Amino acid sequence: MLKDKKHIILTSALLGTCGGVVFSLISFILNFFSWIFPILGIVIGEFVFLYFFVQRFFYKKGTSSVLEIINVETCERTTLKVFENTIIESPNWRKDENAILYNSNGFIFSYNIDNDTVEKIDIGDLKDCNNDHVLSPDGTGFAISCNKYKVLGSQIYTLKFGSSESKLITPKSPSYLHGWSPDGNTLVYCAKRNGQFDIYAKNINGTDEIQLTSSKGHNDGCEYSPDGKHIWFNSARDGLMQIYRMDCDGKNVRRITDSKERNSWFAHVSPKGDKIVYLAFNSKDIEPEEHLPDKNIQIRLMNYDGSNDRVIAEFYGGQGSFNTNSWSPDGKYIACVRYEPPKKYS
Repeated sequence: MLKDKKHIILTSALLGTCGGVVFSLISFILNFFSWIFPILGIVIGEFVFLYFFVQRFFYKKGTSSVLEIINVETCERTTLKVFENTIIESPNWRKDENAILYNSNGFIFSYNIDNDTVEKIDIGDLKDCNNDHVLSPDGTGFAISCNKYKVLGSQIYTLKFGSSESKLITPKSPSYLHGWSPDGNTLVYCAKRNGQFDIYAKNINGTDEIQLTSSKGHNDGCEYSPDGKHIWFNSARDGLMQIYRMDCDGKNVRRITDSKERNSWFAHVSPKGDKIVYLAFNSKDIEPEEHLPDKNIQIRLMNYDGSNDRVIAEFYGGQGSFNTNSWSPDGKYIACVRYEPPKKYS
């Protein structure tokens, strides 16, 4: 009986000691965090302040866009205009005047090369225009892809210069415009239908869209040749993104590029139909289906049959640099956009 009492007393003492230790430990932890949290708060606050101080006083606000033209024979590059802290995309060289159409912040603008001025183009109630826009063959109007109704995705509209009235061409979405037939009757575009991106064509007078590709892999960047016989496009059907050509009805598909090191996008046919320029990413930088901004890219030139494929420019760009046709009307130059990320102030 005495042993049982001693055992109980000893157990109680141990429990009391352990309880005291636990209580002391909890008190220590609470006291520790009661003074460490304010210190952490100060440190974090100072770090945040320092970060924004450096961004404000040592770096420019954002990415700048440089509108350039490239002489395709000499590879000479000329800067037309620098757009500080502004993203512009997808230049189209106008036929009705010496000016370049482009998109920025969801709107369409025209840069006049002769007098170095920018004009905002009236697009009525359309908004959220993206970098998929082309000029009409006669130069009197243009077609654009925009997300007027955000829940629907990108749709394609046609407009005339000097008028805010637009015509919806593709009720189905998403649809991304890339080409206009030389006869002015048909638009060709990339569209996602049933989970797959393929090439479609549609008469601007409202007939049903016609599916031109059906192979697995992303199909994009479609554009008519000046004689209306072919449609050029890019596809990842064989692995890497490559440049292809097909008849306007989708038949007789032929692969033009066969690089093992590049993902090739956006083939643009010269006005005479003898040259092709396209954009190339290093295959290690992106997946075949991607065409991302902020990458080191090449602008390449080749003959219509794919021969004499060569680099004519390299710079920092990608998405937006020249998604749609940007040849000058005389076929001597192409327009493109390179980008300059935020830099330290000098």
